[in-house]
Amino acid sequence: MCTRISSLTIAVALLAGGCDGKLQDKVATAKADAGRRALAAAEGRIECSPPGAAGFAFVCGIDRTQTQDGLYLTLRHPDGGFRRLLVTRDGRGVVAADGAEKAQVTPLASDLIEVALGGARYRLPATVRHWKEPKAT
Repeated sequence: MCTRISSLTIAVALLAGGCDGKLQDKVATAKADAGRRALAAAEGRIECSPPGAAGFAFVCGIDRTQTQDGLYLTLRHPDGGFRRLLVTRDGRGVVAADGAEKAQVTPLASDLIEVALGGARYRLPATVRHWKEPKAT
């Protein structure tokens, strides 16, 4: 019995070590990204691309305010600017709570949406019902 376990352990170790490292790199990258997202969320930051920014970064703050009208999200830019969104329950996700501009909501994953509003884009956690993975082309 001991010999079988040892042989199996060695075989698994050889298989794991025999990989070219690409899988290990992907796993390490995914873990690092998940850790970065968790840290940013814990610090009250969301991933955003403020007007004029080259790409997304965890630089926008988020405040949540529950009122009789619903849950309001205040998204704060690093330069002091902000946008307010109202979380809806009718399937739209969020709508702009201030100004005349309409929020464009795009589902990115089963737990993530992207909101474009006033030249800025925000990635927010959300429950996307009936999410289907995009087909690979």
